[in-house]
Amino acid sequence: MRQFFPNFLSLSNGFAGCLAIVQAFEGNFYASMGFILLAAIFDFFDGFAARLFKVSSELGKQLDSLCDAVSFGVAPASILYLQMCQTASFSTELNTYLCYVAFIFAVAAIYRLGKFNLDTRQQEGFLGLPTPAATLAVIGFLPWAFSTIAWQQQLTQNFYFWLILCLVLSVLMVSEIPMLALKFKDFSWKKNTIRYLFLATSVLLAIVFRSTSLPFIMGSYILFSIINARART
Repeated sequence: MRQFFPNFLSLSNGFAGCLAIVQAFEGNFYASMGFILLAAIFDFFDGFAARLFKVSSELGKQLDSLCDAVSFGVAPASILYLQMCQTASFSTELNTYLCYVAFIFAVAAIYRLGKFNLDTRQQEGFLGLPTPAATLAVIGFLPWAFSTIAWQQQLTQNFYFWLILCLVLSVLMVSEIPMLALKFKDFSWKKNTIRYLFLATSVLLAIVFRSTSLPFIMGSYILFSIINARART
């Protein structure tokens, strides 16, 4: 049972991702967002459980990536596709082809996950934006469409916003840009200064912007990652 439990959590991640896709295509974007967040929780605890029970295996590693491809590749790409379709103002045929660009996100996520499994340089940090972080950036903009702040509503009603978001996140996922890993080997201030600053900034942004804070938090994650990379060079 101990050996199977981490794999069960990974499979639960994939199942939640499938439900997120179904809810997205049914137009229930908040439900889709909820299932993606649930998948992220399962994704965090599968690795935690494997380390806790000391049952890490090659099968678990592959299951984790395959389920991530669903929850943090296909599911957010589906949301991007539907948002692009809803906000496009082109002819029907052109609209269809341009909206397919959204699935570049899924391709980039799958490529990144495959590369991550083979890349020995990413033991303590990430090269390129992690797929869960890119996914959180996508779903974080969904509440903006219902925000009381006019510019947030207007931004998310623009086809080109979703198109650019898709392309930027896809490029970041497959890039070689060093990104911050939120793994604490110890809790000393000296070794974790940038992590503590990011967490404090995230709490502040969450208090100020509440339900619309996620894009700001992910933006700060990218910014702190760049600062951290510069400080190490």
